[in-house]
Amino acid sequence: MLRKEQNDLVTQTGPGTPMGELFRRFWLPALLSEEVVEAGGEPVRLQLLSERMLAFRDSEGKLGLIDEFCAHRGVSLWFGRNEEGGIRCPYHGWKYDVTGQCIDVPSEPAASGYCNKIKLKSYPLVEQGGVVWVYMGPKEQQPPLPAFEFSTVPQSQSFTSKRLQECNWLQALEGGVDSSHVSFLHSGSLNTDPLFKGSRGNQYNLSDLSPVFEVVESDGGLFIGARRNAEDDQYYWRITPWVMPCFTMVPPRGDHPVHGHFWVPIDDENCWAWSFDYHPTRDLTEAEVQAMKDGKGIHVRYIPGTYIPLQNKTNDYLMDRAAQKAGITYSGVEGIAMQDASLQESMGPIQDRTRENLVSTDNGIIMVRHRLMKAARALAEKGVEPPGRDPESQKVRSVAIVLHREKPFKEGAHDALHAEAGKAHTTI
Repeated sequence: MLRKEQNDLVTQTGPGTPMGELFRRFWLPALLSEEVVEAGGEPVRLQLLSERMLAFRDSEGKLGLIDEFCAHRGVSLWFGRNEEGGIRCPYHGWKYDVTGQCIDVPSEPAASGYCNKIKLKSYPLVEQGGVVWVYMGPKEQQPPLPAFEFSTVPQSQSFTSKRLQECNWLQALEGGVDSSHVSFLHSGSLNTDPLFKGSRGNQYNLSDLSPVFEVVESDGGLFIGARRNAEDDQYYWRITPWVMPCFTMVPPRGDHPVHGHFWVPIDDENCWAWSFDYHPTRDLTEAEVQAMKDGKGIHVRYIPGTYIPLQNKTNDYLMDRAAQKAGITYSGVEGIAMQDASLQESMGPIQDRTRENLVSTDNGIIMVRHRLMKAARALAEKGVEPPGRDPESQKVRSVAIVLHREKPFKEGAHDALHAEAGKAHTTI
């Protein structure tokens, strides 16, 4: 368990907090490209790391992310007019470009240069892999562009979605690195979900309910191995990479696409759960993409016109007690993503980790917390930049593999854990 001050350290990500400053050293998923397609189109409110911002594509097609509020009287610029190279506040006509620079104050003579003195906070954006990424840290510490494989393969090989999750980012992430719950919570879905079924690995998951965890450090985070008994003198390994601060990948199943997540804080009590599927060597099929759009696998169905899950706390996640009793779904909640989210949200907005009782299968979670706290303190106290910012640290894969019992997983799966363009992923 953590002490209260440790729990505060790892869960608080607002401006000036140690964990918030750590997050600001990375490129983070901010928006789907589909949200800001049109030049001169509708602006989008965006809150990340407890900062309220406005994203828009100006009339020339340039992307910008600026403070949501006009420097004059604090009006939300979401009500503004996107016109002729900038967004104009509807209250008194102040206008800003995509860098946050004020370019027109109608009430002041242009010759006075008054508007040149006014500039809103802004952050750089880049588009890659159907995602708009943001960097919110010091300009001089800006890292190279993201190198995660799902965002660098051709778009025909990748699908990405996002959903609102009403809890702190860390309890969502911790679910992402916890392979032990799969044998229980997702047991009803392993052989029925079209993006999971048909894998021999499913049978190992369902036949061995007591996985043994081994955790090793990587350059950018951790490799978390969960081993289960296989035939003869072999183990079935499911290896989950975690790259600091909030990237995880689900170990693959058969020739299905590979899944993964980012868990990006909105504020301390809400986060965006980003979910991606990609295949490193082929296009996604029409059936796979349709299944993802229909909320299968790690994706969800939405309340129309939003990124809010159709199943949510206001309707008890549409729990079906009859399906739970019949064993169709272990928890009574349909869908892998919402099975996870429903339980993570049930912990409360911020889980009180001082009340936990951890066991050996929680080793991955323990190590994640340890590395996060160590990196946040090193940055705050010594100015040491956190690991996981370089491209090589991000070129990782999850792995499902059967190895001889004497073979350490990091040795036996060494090459498979590295993403290489055109190379098939290691799966079972």
